[in-house]
Amino acid sequence: MANRREFIKKSSLAGLAGVGIPLAAFTAAPQAKKGTETKSEGSKWADGSRLVVSVSMQFEAGGQPDNAESPFPQNMQKGYTDLPAETWYQYGYKEGIPRMLDNWDRLGIKVTSHMVGTAILKNPALAREIVDRGHEAAAHGMSWSSQYSMSYEEEKKFIKDGADAIREITGFTPVGYNANWLRRGENTLKILQELGFKYHIDDLSRDEPFITMVNSKDFVIVPYTIRCNDIVLIEGKNFSVDQFFSQAKAEFDQLYLESENRKRQMSISFHDRIGGTPQMVQTAHELIKYIQSHQGVSFKRKDEIAELALKDKTTIRE
Repeated sequence: MANRREFIKKSSLAGLAGVGIPLAAFTAAPQAKKGTETKSEGSKWADGSRLVVSVSMQFEAGGQPDNAESPFPQNMQKGYTDLPAETWYQYGYKEGIPRMLDNWDRLGIKVTSHMVGTAILKNPALAREIVDRGHEAAAHGMSWSSQYSMSYEEEKKFIKDGADAIREITGFTPVGYNANWLRRGENTLKILQELGFKYHIDDLSRDEPFITMVNSKDFVIVPYTIRCNDIVLIEGKNFSVDQFFSQAKAEFDQLYLESENRKRQMSISFHDRIGGTPQMVQTAHELIKYIQSHQGVSFKRKDEIAELALKDKTTIRE
């Protein structure tokens, strides 16, 4: 698999500005042939998968407000800029996403990248590269603003501006949405349906996709995670990489067991400046290789999961 430098060269992106623990103790012997989508007797997914894994890659760095939350003490005096914190965010687009993109290529999987409009406006070539490498571009608002407090028209413009930025920069029309910290408002789903979106992820209530009615039309929920999420576990709880691996592995093992008789989905989330560090990328590689060693597991973008849910008459409806 070509590395990122070779990809950029082939895609004529090199001249664009803005882009440049061994865990063997945890891994088990493969239970069957590596990652197959052959339909098993107990499969509940229409495409024959036994269990579907969905990976998120947040593209937020560069779009954060001044003096945004960071690993540094929140004690800056008013009127000054937290310069070290700025570099922590810069790491997300300078090192984090490029490293994760190479990792996804090595693993042969495609992911969903939730993109903040202001972040990709500052790094358009990187946003285009994500899509050019086969990943989904999903909307994540125009900025880090809390949309739940906005009026109907304000929120609609906020969502549309972010989606328009993705479309104009990458050529990809986003059909999925993720609100800042999952905090959507009372009008969010109605607005998303009006704007042509097919799904959102701001829901933790199930371990499989389901459908709700919005404006008298089907709208899909592709559940997100805070249990297998680097910003919650690594940054928020100061987990070590082996703790992150162990927790995510336990999540997979239980879901895989349940998937013998039920439709199951596992979600894993990585953020540009956290999940893109060397230690986390290595850990993600080991984790996904372990998951791929199980028969019937497939990795899918969230737009693909939404399409499957819409076409499957057995999808749960609420």
